[in-house]
Amino acid sequence: MNSSVGTTVRIKSEQSALDCPLRPSPPVPTPVDATAATLAERRMLVTALATRYAQAGRKEKTQTLDRLCAATGWHRSHARKTLLAAVRPKPVNSPRGYAKYDTDVVAALLFCWTVLDRPAGKRLAPALPELVPVLRRHNELDIDDGTATLLMEMSAATIDRRLAPHRRPARTTPRIRAGSLPRNEVPLLAWSEWDNTRPGFMEITLVGHGAGAPSGDRLHTLTATDIATGWTENRTVRMINGVSVALDEIARVLPFPVLGLDFGNHDAGVDDMLLRWCRQRRVTFTHARPARDGSHQVGQKNWSMLHAVAGEYRYDTTAELMLLNEIWAALSRLSNYFYPQQHSVPAGEREGRRRKAYDTATPYHRTLRHSAVTTEDKTILADIHAGTNPADLHRQIEAMTGRLHLMAANKAAP
Repeated sequence: MNSSVGTTVRIKSEQSALDCPLRPSPPVPTPVDATAATLAERRMLVTALATRYAQAGRKEKTQTLDRLCAATGWHRSHARKTLLAAVRPKPVNSPRGYAKYDTDVVAALLFCWTVLDRPAGKRLAPALPELVPVLRRHNELDIDDGTATLLMEMSAATIDRRLAPHRRPARTTPRIRAGSLPRNEVPLLAWSEWDNTRPGFMEITLVGHGAGAPSGDRLHTLTATDIATGWTENRTVRMINGVSVALDEIARVLPFPVLGLDFGNHDAGVDDMLLRWCRQRRVTFTHARPARDGSHQVGQKNWSMLHAVAGEYRYDTTAELMLLNEIWAALSRLSNYFYPQQHSVPAGEREGRRRKAYDTATPYHRTLRHSAVTTEDKTILADIHAGTNPADLHRQIEAMTGRLHLMAANKAAP
């Protein structure tokens, strides 16, 4: 009986299904290979169907979804979200960090960067708040207050990004590396204890302009760098016995007395001359060990100043001697007063010991804030700084360097 009842119910259900009117079934999507449509083709199809889908009725929306799913292989929910997102308005955002720096700001940044001899962003950023007002005071930067404010507030990372297209390719010439003078110095005359934190203890080196030739009549340039402040002076002499005269000239222009000299070269004649000079003035004289590179900072200055200016030419004439010393005088005012120099801060002057900290002040500012420098010398330095136009000095140095290289090239030409 149970089976007959079940049979009767099943028959009635089938009969009622046959009696009811047929409903139009939705079209079955034709299965396609979803990988056949590329990403660009899918975007084009969504763009073409999005507006129609947003304005269509329910039936037409269903057909549009069926068509999109068949062409792309997407799920209906994903296809619906994609069509709705295509017609939704999107806010237009400028690239992060570039919106407020227009062409005027970048052009002014490029000018400041060129005046300071193209330093890295970490050295240039701290110098801009002082350099920009100086250049505007000398009518070298014709910018408004808003542009000047944006320029002075620019971070080091932003500076590096904006100047990346203008940087020169990396140099292939090997640079002179900094050594470890304070650990390897050999005292020859010890009138006072060597102190790297006090102005007056200097490293010196002598470079011959012989274009690689080991002998012959040539000019020599003496470079002296103060370890505490980074103050650097150069003097070119004809004969090696003129080193003492060059030291006298350097000692006269320094804003602090010379207390110690360390000589990185190893020449018996120059050593005897320096010993006599230091003994007469009671100046400590040290010498780096021959087996080690004794240059600590003066080697870096040799590259950034001497070799970059003099190049790989041979200099042996009086005209070249006079022109080189004119370049060194102008470069001294530009580099010592305006070039930021990166010095490592001792561990006792920073909060943590794991991360290194660096001071990016100029030699001028390091000299001003040191207690060992007299107030009178600081006043003289401030007056010179106030009357110096760094952009004009940069143009003079570029012009004189071009003349120097032209003289040397014409002399060497057959």
